[in-house]
Amino acid sequence: MRIATWNVNSITARLPRLLAWLESSGTDVLCLQEAKVSEEQFPSEQLRELGYESAVHATGRWNGVAVLSRVGIEDVVKGLPGDQGFDGSVEPRAIAATCGPVRVWSVYVPNGREVDHPHYAYKLQWLEALKAAVAGDAAGSRPFAVMGDYNVAPTDDDVFDRAVFEGSTHVTPAERAALASLREAGLSDVVPRPLKYDRPFTYWDYRQLAFPKNRGMRIDLVYANAPFAKAVGDAYVDREERKGKGASDHAPVVVDLDV
Repeated sequence: MRIATWNVNSITARLPRLLAWLESSGTDVLCLQEAKVSEEQFPSEQLRELGYESAVHATGRWNGVAVLSRVGIEDVVKGLPGDQGFDGSVEPRAIAATCGPVRVWSVYVPNGREVDHPHYAYKLQWLEALKAAVAGDAAGSRPFAVMGDYNVAPTDDDVFDRAVFEGSTHVTPAERAALASLREAGLSDVVPRPLKYDRPFTYWDYRQLAFPKNRGMRIDLVYANAPFAKAVGDAYVDREERKGKGASDHAPVVVDLDV
């Protein structure tokens, strides 16, 4: 069974690439982030023509998450029970679904903006709400993973140059402590292999030739419970999908399970 996570940075802009990638990659389940459309605008029909059902949590603007599956979708949950929202609104950043033998959450963790910004405090609160929401599944016997764009690099090795990020979000001790706390719920980091270079970066800025220079970050993560982690046969970053015209600034992370 092949499962993947991908921040597509607008499903409208990326739809031809997404459809072609689904056909060529043999992916059974895709956790998708940053759809940037409403649920009514989501291309469910085009995906259905390829054999994929869609569970979508989106309102337009800058967020939106989904789970695409060709092995069934059941028990969909939209949003986090403990999420109090930011600036008066709850954003569509999390969705869960059971797809065949596996249960997944697709998550788009708040960016945080700047360390002294209220959005940074919201980011830490959101991660606490995520931990509470997934604790039951994390401790269960069914293969389970929380996959998506976490907007946190777990270690200094997960950024191309730690000094460049000094004083910025994504690398602070508090954010990394929040990830460590999430793992304490019974999850482990499934680290993919890179297809090129020595570190499995998943995101490269569009600016300053970051991708060809490999000035990247590993912020798209797969946090898995023990049954999921035990079943992993392979995991890799599909760096090829970051190439060319019209690419997202994130690459898919693909996990093959022996289930």
